[in-house]
Amino acid sequence: MGFFDKIMGEFIDVIEWTDDSNDTMVYRFERYGNEIKNGAKLTVRESQVAVFVNEGEIADIFEAGIYELKTQNLPVMTTLNHWDHAFNSPFKAEVYFFNLRRFVDLKWGTKNPLMLRDKEFGPVRIRAFGTYGIRIEDPETFLKEIVGTDGYFTVDEVSDQLRNLIVSRFATIVGQANIPILDLAANYEQMSEFVEEKISPEFSAYGLELTKLLIENISLPPNVEAALDKRTGMGLTGNLDDYLKYQAAEALSNSGSGSGAAGDAMGMGMGFAMAQQMANSLGANSAPQAHTSAPPPPIPKAQTYHFAINGVSKGPMTLEQIKSAIHQGEILQDTLAWREGMSGWERAESVDALSNLFKSTPPPIPS
Repeated sequence: MGFFDKIMGEFIDVIEWTDDSNDTMVYRFERYGNEIKNGAKLTVRESQVAVFVNEGEIADIFEAGIYELKTQNLPVMTTLNHWDHAFNSPFKAEVYFFNLRRFVDLKWGTKNPLMLRDKEFGPVRIRAFGTYGIRIEDPETFLKEIVGTDGYFTVDEVSDQLRNLIVSRFATIVGQANIPILDLAANYEQMSEFVEEKISPEFSAYGLELTKLLIENISLPPNVEAALDKRTGMGLTGNLDDYLKYQAAEALSNSGSGSGAAGDAMGMGMGFAMAQQMANSLGANSAPQAHTSAPPPPIPKAQTYHFAINGVSKGPMTLEQIKSAIHQGEILQDTLAWREGMSGWERAESVDALSNLFKSTPPPIPS
């Protein structure tokens, strides 16, 4: 700034800010050397707050109204500076105007698809987008945490960070909600309120208030949407055989309006196709139904046993093998036996299926 800027600064006695933009959140009132004359007028309009910063510290905060800047209405700044000369000389301070109105229709959306596991379709990818609104809730916190020394702060400077917060929390909430893909549209309002409730404390940490968050659309990738449309179309056709007959009749009717040999040939071809289809249908209806018998049940598994012979488990053995071992004297009546389903080893003669084998077997020839 030059000499004339300094001269004009001496005559500035009205401090105010009128905003003709739609995205300015904070504006620093500029003047030569940050000097403010004693008795200057400060105008703070509705939806504004003026913050005085002295030597890097927040000194005083003024809400809507018109103020004459004197010692009695600058208590904090007066205490910080211990004014001499009855506060007659200009003093220095930075004045920041904060716009407290709502900033609406801010966009958010997923940069990359979100991976979800759906009960009906399995792993799918979705995209989502919507809008949200904010306003400055705590000017002091917002100045300390976000604005700093920026003299002209707009929504664009903080919207990227806020959008990342929304997308991150939205992905977590949708993943945990376990809502089927086809039912997401019915839950937009409920999900919007839930996401808004979860994210609001993080906005408050910046001195901001999340006034509204809306989910406008959740969509599938184009190829998945095309497959879903085909599946829906198949459901709308109903009975496929009736649908094919209808299509054939329509084609035959349209071919009749054609002229020349081409139209006649097409009509004849469609007529032969329909005749063949009807013949097949009648033949299938008149043919005797073949009696198909149910398959036989599986062959029962042969019962086997294990035996404790000379301290060693031998088996599994079928009843025929057991009968042969009894003849050879390898298995005796007091030999311990076990099969699947028994709680423990038992004497062979006490097992019903084995006791009969000993009765039909002659005793060994005495030596």
